[in-house]
Amino acid sequence: MDPVTIPTARLLLRTVGPDDTDAVYAACQDPDIQRWTTIPSPYLPEHAQAFVEQQVPDGWATSSMFTFGAFLPDGDLAGMLGVTMRSLGTAELGFWAAARHRGNGYITEATVAVSHWAFTHIPVDRLEWRAEVGNSASRAVARRAGFTLEGTLRAALNNNGVRRDCWVGSLLPCDLSLPSTAPYLPARPRSS
Repeated sequence: MDPVTIPTARLLLRTVGPDDTDAVYAACQDPDIQRWTTIPSPYLPEHAQAFVEQQVPDGWATSSMFTFGAFLPDGDLAGMLGVTMRSLGTAELGFWAAARHRGNGYITEATVAVSHWAFTHIPVDRLEWRAEVGNSASRAVARRAGFTLEGTLRAALNNNGVRRDCWVGSLLPCDLSLPSTAPYLPARPRSS
């Protein structure tokens, strides 16, 4: 699939390329991004270069990972989002926000837009969000974007060689008033 651009009310969501290497590198020097995401730590210039020149284009070319930079109108990088295909009809959505742009709702806005795109342009009927237990900022974004928190998975996240517990949530097309590619039959509560 060719990369796409998604405009929102305050952002331009687009793939990142070589011209964005320095901005990605600078943002990923933030200790919180290194702590709460699975990027390499320490994050070196060659990591940013490999990300924008190899990982991002390869993901789009193979339809395995769809990465978007969230850019302000002045071109400043506010954050990064990725939709990674996991299994038939399921993908995982992950994100981070540049430190100076946190608290403005940019990543929530971008998450809603990318989720809508995923449901309408790739065969996905379930988006999952995962974050290490304790990453309250990520959980707040997921909730504001409409994800339903489903619980805690033990040792389900590997962060730099350490297994950690993570929260998991989901977003379905019906949560955004969109049709699914397959019928959904939710479980009915048991009667007493």
